[in-house]
Amino acid sequence: MASFAAKRLAQEKKEWRKDHPFGFSAKYAKTDDGQGQNIYRWICGMPGKPGTPWAGATFKVSMDFTDDYPGKPPKVKFFPVNGKVLFHPNVYPSGTVCLSILNEDEDWKPSITIRQILVGIQDLLDNPNEKSPAQHDSFVLFTQNKEEYLRRVKEQTMSVVNGGQGDPN
Repeated sequence: MASFAAKRLAQEKKEWRKDHPFGFSAKYAKTDDGQGQNIYRWICGMPGKPGTPWAGATFKVSMDFTDDYPGKPPKVKFFPVNGKVLFHPNVYPSGTVCLSILNEDEDWKPSITIRQILVGIQDLLDNPNEKSPAQHDSFVLFTQNKEEYLRRVKEQTMSVVNGGQGDPN
């Protein structure tokens, strides 16, 4: 018998196939043996918004769910860019996204969908939350030298465009 979490994730996948934002992708990861699909781990792609320094690239994230989902949010991590963590004030050195809707003690609600999570992260890319820094260097540049911060973001975006984003594990 499938758990509530598994049923919810299957329903999310069905809804995603019917309707998802343009340029986004979300699919189950392969099982460790490569023979099947892991419903509790998703690999997702999210385009940078047009007109921002993130535009032109599709950024990959993994979403890891537990059997407590949707009571507890998934852990979302950006894939490394050329072996380095995504340069962003709200991304921890581990690649984990720091966003209130992904924190069960803040704004997480069981009604939040995978679509809403991905759109929220896409918005976070160009609108960092200065009150919740997770990465020192990018936070310092974002708050003290915006020009250099934007240069680094554009450099990283070009790296992703040129195929520099690998698996987060």
